[in-house]
Amino acid sequence: MGTLEVKHSDDPKTKRAYMQSLLDDVRALELMLERGLIESGKRRVGAEQEFFLVDSEYQPAPLAMEVLEALNDEAFTTELGLFNLELNLPPFDCAGSCLSDMEKLLNGKLRTAREKLATFGGHVVLTGILPTLHKSHASADYMTPKPRYRALEEVLKKLRGPEYEVNIKGVDELRLVSDTVMLEACNASFQVHLQVDPHAFAKMYNIAELVTAPIIAAATNSPVLFSKRLWNETRVAVFQNSVDTRRTSAHLRELRPRVSFGQGWIESSVLEIFRDDISRFKTLFNDIEEKSSSVAMVENGEIPKLKALALHNGTVWRWNRACYGVSDGVAHLRIENRILPSGPSVIDEMANVAFWLGMMFGIEQRYGDPKGKIPFEDVRDNFESACKQGLATELYWFDGSRLPAQDLILNELIPLAKESLLQAGLSGGDVARYLGIIEERVSLRRTGADWMLNSIREFPKGGASRAEKLAALTAATVNEQVQNKPVHRWKLAAVELAGNAKENYVRVEQYMTTDLYTVSEEESIELVANLMDWNKIRHVLVEDEDHNLTGIVSYRAILRHFANMSSVNEKVTVPVKDLMRTNPQTITPETSTLDALKMMREQQIACLPVTKDGKLIGVVTEADFASLAGELLIQKLQE
Repeated sequence: MGTLEVKHSDDPKTKRAYMQSLLDDVRALELMLERGLIESGKRRVGAEQEFFLVDSEYQPAPLAMEVLEALNDEAFTTELGLFNLELNLPPFDCAGSCLSDMEKLLNGKLRTAREKLATFGGHVVLTGILPTLHKSHASADYMTPKPRYRALEEVLKKLRGPEYEVNIKGVDELRLVSDTVMLEACNASFQVHLQVDPHAFAKMYNIAELVTAPIIAAATNSPVLFSKRLWNETRVAVFQNSVDTRRTSAHLRELRPRVSFGQGWIESSVLEIFRDDISRFKTLFNDIEEKSSSVAMVENGEIPKLKALALHNGTVWRWNRACYGVSDGVAHLRIENRILPSGPSVIDEMANVAFWLGMMFGIEQRYGDPKGKIPFEDVRDNFESACKQGLATELYWFDGSRLPAQDLILNELIPLAKESLLQAGLSGGDVARYLGIIEERVSLRRTGADWMLNSIREFPKGGASRAEKLAALTAATVNEQVQNKPVHRWKLAAVELAGNAKENYVRVEQYMTTDLYTVSEEESIELVANLMDWNKIRHVLVEDEDHNLTGIVSYRAILRHFANMSSVNEKVTVPVKDLMRTNPQTITPETSTLDALKMMREQQIACLPVTKDGKLIGVVTEADFASLAGELLIQKLQE
């Protein structure tokens, strides 16, 4: 999806015309491969840096359009969310000081972005998933107003329906229903491109698949989403959910997801990937500008851009993506590594690039094509396991062995990467510096994900709220990455770093209780009394089987009930529906804290159920406000 001006048309004639262009592009690529018209003998590396924008209190800041205008630099572009931006780096020849040169350019561009965002009172954050994101940020209100993104939203809803379920389980579990593609905006990546020879593409692509697990095990940086501790690299699960086009079915038909690791080894050509994707995935967009036949251009000695193929390829999200491009009139093929997260710091990202390149070159030299030497199913299993467990996982390797990721990386893959990078002509100083960072990080088992999770474990058990802890994680990330320190040398986040964020409880979703004790209308009131006693709560919410809120029972209602009983020995069981208050006042998770507090004061109630589309999702009580600097909120209310 390289262009922002894309459309989808249901007109059959338009669909057929686009498909004709798509098939023409594939045939043109086939001719170019046969005639040697795609560049060989060059290894170049490039990257795309995605990052978050936050305000002075470390909350997502929807300032993308304003900051982009202030930057006035074509290297920066929009992303799906208004709190994201992307920076595109030019390709570098894989030789000499290319890695440190890339680091220098990246740091300079990000320094400019930080300076521009500072004029708006905000910060740049390099991280896979921003800790301070809330469910309300994954809504259409925060979508960048570009045709590309609106069109994607509309076509996905047509294919999979208006809503989809998300279920991700780690230390905690995240279960929710979403009606927008904006969940994908919760992710930020550092995508690396490697130009490869067309005749070696299949072998190099297979190697990219093989090394995906060890590189992500050493680079995880996305363990938290909506305050839940999930996978070490939760981005993978989030992306797979957010742009999945499959509907649930009662039949056992196999439908492949558009986001995937792949189904098997590539045999001989990049054409296998493009043909398979066209065969299996419907086109999401089809209304492109009129263009000449790509086959005719090849026959006339011209190099086509294959726009129809690029458009379709941009809507099938393989974690290792095949890319065709044209630079200065010369066509080339690239492998795009989409698995690496943004951050934790630029030097960490460049260390990840060095390790990935070193493994790519080293596996080629030592083992050749892994096809036939290790089952693809084992490699795919490695990928998912590494995303979930990081360095704690075990990986299948050659000869049927299964090794701890830490041992495989330290004992075999880092030495292999070091040797291959030096043979490729990269600076010895760069190789030692970047692979030294990987070695220290893996030895200490301290990836970005480990740093976040360890910080959460060490936060004080009492006193600090969930919002403070998440803001502290983000603040510490900002402070450390500005110094460009590798993450394994970062101090654990301290709650004090949250600063003004201690007062930032703008919406009730930031602190509402979601772990609820509920009953149905037909339950006995004695159960309610025991729930209150056992769990030290003063309100029990009543819901039906579909989680629709139907009422609320208060501690006072329970007291009145037992005080009015004619005998202490009375055994008549009273159902909850006889004592509950129906149609209780409710709020939504987006309700402002001040509005919620005002509502409770004016109506003299101590509990506000939180609902979304009638479904019970949480509750806020007087006790919550007491722990959230209530006096300050009251002062603001009285101003």
